[in-house]
Amino acid sequence: MSAPTEVRDVLDSITAAWDAGDAAAFAAPFTDDCTYVVFDGTVLHGRQAVEEVHRFLFDGPLKGSTLTPPPGTPEPEVTLREIAPGVVHVVNATGGVLPAGAADVPAERVSVVSYLLVRADSGWQVAAFQNTRRAPRS
Repeated sequence: MSAPTEVRDVLDSITAAWDAGDAAAFAAPFTDDCTYVVFDGTVLHGRQAVEEVHRFLFDGPLKGSTLTPPPGTPEPEVTLREIAPGVVHVVNATGGVLPAGAADVPAERVSVVSYLLVRADSGWQVAAFQNTRRAPRS
Protein backbone atom coordinates (compact mmCIF):
# COMPACT_ATOMS: atom_id res chain seq x y z
CA MET A 1 0.00 0.00 0.00
CA SER A 2 1.67 3.17 -1.16
CA ALA A 3 -0.12 5.76 0.95
CA PRO A 4 -1.87 4.35 4.03
CA THR A 5 -1.32 7.50 6.07
CA GLU A 6 -2.80 9.75 3.39
CA VAL A 7 -5.81 7.46 2.96
CA ARG A 8 -6.39 7.31 6.70
CA ASP A 9 -6.12 11.12 6.79
CA VAL A 10 -9.05 11.29 4.33
CA LEU A 11 -11.12 8.97 6.54
CA ASP A 12 -10.19 10.99 9.62
CA SER A 13 -11.26 14.21 7.87
CA ILE A 14 -14.65 12.66 7.07
CA THR A 15 -15.13 11.65 10.71
CA ALA A 16 -14.02 15.07 11.99
CA ALA A 17 -16.40 16.84 9.60
CA TRP A 18 -19.31 14.61 10.73
CA ASP A 19 -18.49 15.24 14.38
CA ALA A 20 -18.41 19.01 13.68
CA GLY A 21 -21.69 18.86 11.75
CA ASP A 22 -19.95 20.44 8.73
CA ALA A 23 -21.65 19.21 5.54
CA ALA A 24 -19.27 21.02 3.17
CA ALA A 25 -16.19 19.57 4.86
CA PHE A 26 -17.84 16.14 5.01
CA ALA A 27 -18.48 16.16 1.24
CA ALA A 28 -15.15 17.75 0.27
CA PRO A 29 -13.16 14.46 -0.01
CA PHE A 30 -15.72 12.95 -2.42
CA THR A 31 -15.29 13.16 -6.18
CA ASP A 32 -17.65 15.39 -8.16
CA ASP A 33 -19.24 12.24 -9.64
CA CYS A 34 -19.08 9.92 -6.62
CA THR A 35 -21.63 7.23 -5.82
CA TYR A 36 -22.79 7.22 -2.18
CA VAL A 37 -25.05 4.38 -1.03
CA VAL A 38 -26.93 5.14 2.19
CA PHE A 39 -27.74 2.38 4.72
CA ASP A 40 -31.34 2.18 3.46
CA GLY A 41 -30.32 1.68 -0.18
CA THR A 42 -30.75 5.29 -1.27
CA VAL A 43 -28.12 6.20 -3.86
CA LEU A 44 -26.67 9.70 -4.00
CA HIS A 45 -24.79 10.83 -7.09
CA GLY A 46 -22.08 13.46 -6.79
CA ARG A 47 -20.42 15.56 -4.12
CA GLN A 48 -23.17 18.19 -4.23
CA ALA A 49 -25.86 15.61 -3.36
CA VAL A 50 -23.71 14.24 -0.52
CA GLU A 51 -23.32 17.75 0.87
CA GLU A 52 -27.03 18.64 0.54
CA VAL A 53 -28.24 15.47 2.27
CA HIS A 54 -25.71 15.79 5.07
CA ARG A 55 -26.54 19.46 5.58
CA PHE A 56 -30.17 18.39 6.14
CA LEU A 57 -29.04 15.57 8.50
CA PHE A 58 -26.60 17.72 10.49
CA ASP A 59 -29.16 20.52 10.87
CA GLY A 60 -31.98 18.12 11.75
CA PRO A 61 -32.25 14.45 12.68
CA LEU A 62 -28.53 13.86 13.27
CA LYS A 63 -27.68 17.24 14.81
CA GLY A 64 -24.96 16.79 17.44
CA SER A 65 -24.29 13.15 16.52
CA THR A 66 -20.79 11.73 16.20
CA LEU A 67 -19.20 8.77 14.45
CA THR A 68 -17.78 6.29 16.90
CA PRO A 69 -16.96 2.62 17.37
CA PRO A 70 -19.66 0.62 19.13
CA PRO A 71 -19.18 -0.23 22.83
CA GLY A 72 -16.31 -2.59 23.53
CA THR A 73 -14.49 -1.67 20.30
CA PRO A 74 -11.68 0.77 21.14
CA GLU A 75 -10.62 1.46 17.53
CA PRO A 76 -12.49 0.97 14.28
CA GLU A 77 -11.30 -2.13 12.45
CA VAL A 78 -10.01 -0.83 9.10
CA THR A 79 -8.62 -2.79 6.18
CA LEU A 80 -6.98 -1.13 3.19
CA ARG A 81 -6.32 -2.92 -0.08
CA GLU A 82 -4.67 -1.38 -3.11
CA ILE A 83 -6.63 -2.66 -6.11
CA ALA A 84 -4.49 -0.90 -8.72
CA PRO A 85 -2.03 1.98 -8.66
CA GLY A 86 -4.00 4.97 -7.41
CA VAL A 87 -7.08 2.94 -6.40
CA VAL A 88 -7.64 1.81 -2.81
CA HIS A 89 -10.55 -0.12 -1.29
CA VAL A 90 -11.16 0.54 2.38
CA VAL A 91 -13.48 -1.40 4.63
CA ASN A 92 -14.22 -0.03 8.07
CA ALA A 93 -15.78 -3.03 9.75
CA THR A 94 -17.01 -1.33 12.90
CA GLY A 95 -18.63 2.02 13.37
CA GLY A 96 -21.84 3.78 14.12
CA VAL A 97 -23.66 7.02 14.68
CA LEU A 98 -23.81 8.09 18.32
CA PRO A 99 -26.89 10.31 18.70
CA ALA A 100 -26.45 13.54 20.64
CA GLY A 101 -26.77 12.85 24.36
CA ALA A 102 -26.56 9.06 24.01
CA ALA A 103 -24.02 7.03 25.97
CA ASP A 104 -23.65 4.17 23.47
CA VAL A 105 -24.18 3.54 19.79
CA PRO A 106 -27.59 1.87 19.42
CA ALA A 107 -27.28 -1.63 17.94
CA GLU A 108 -29.45 -0.59 14.99
CA ARG A 109 -26.91 2.12 14.06
CA VAL A 110 -23.83 -0.14 13.82
CA SER A 111 -22.65 -0.33 10.23
CA VAL A 112 -20.05 -1.82 7.95
CA VAL A 113 -18.86 0.78 5.47
CA SER A 114 -16.80 0.53 2.33
CA TYR A 115 -14.93 3.27 0.49
CA LEU A 116 -13.26 3.24 -2.91
CA LEU A 117 -10.63 5.95 -3.08
CA VAL A 118 -8.80 7.21 -6.15
CA ARG A 119 -5.66 9.31 -6.33
CA ALA A 120 -6.30 12.67 -7.99
CA ASP A 121 -3.95 15.58 -8.60
CA SER A 122 -5.22 17.11 -5.36
CA GLY A 123 -4.73 13.89 -3.34
CA TRP A 124 -6.94 10.95 -2.44
CA GLN A 125 -10.69 11.29 -3.04
CA VAL A 126 -13.67 9.02 -2.37
CA ALA A 127 -15.21 7.80 -5.64
CA ALA A 128 -17.66 5.35 -4.04
CA PHE A 129 -19.10 4.75 -0.57
CA GLN A 130 -21.42 2.02 0.75
CA ASN A 131 -23.02 1.94 4.21
CA THR A 132 -24.65 -1.32 5.30
CA ARG A 133 -26.31 -1.69 8.67
CA ARG A 134 -25.05 -4.76 10.47
CA ALA A 135 -27.84 -7.12 11.36
CA PRO A 136 -27.54 -9.17 14.54
CA ARG A 137 -26.78 -12.84 13.94
CA SER A 138 -29.37 -15.26 15.19
